[in-house]
Amino acid sequence: MQTPEDICADFPEWPDWWCGVKEDIRYGQGLIDAMRPFVVHLMSRGLKEKTIRNHMDNLWLLGGEIIRSVSTFDEYGIPPEENLWRSIDEEGGPYCHHLHSEAHQTSYDATCRNCTSF
Repeated sequence: MQTPEDICADFPEWPDWWCGVKEDIRYGQGLIDAMRPFVVHLMSRGLKEKTIRNHMDNLWLLGGEIIRSVSTFDEYGIPPEENLWRSIDEEGGPYCHHLHSEAHQTSYDATCRNCTSF
């Protein structure tokens, strides 16, 4: 069986990319730990690698938005997994500063919705 790193080799490095301040790295690692079971679930469903990669791209955006919020509002006391689940719902995810088309927004929200049902 493949691992998330087989599809996205830099998956473990995402916290370094999300980092604005030192505290973000550890918090980001907690987000990766919370996201990993969802990615493994997608892989177990036999989805094409391109589809899983698309979901992972959206998770990368989601993690960045969560870190932005945590850092801005000094919410490091909220556990990363809890913050992840608070950030997504049946309508999608939090506002993403990096989406510039309706198609990308739709894809991002679909990933967030799928994550809630996992």
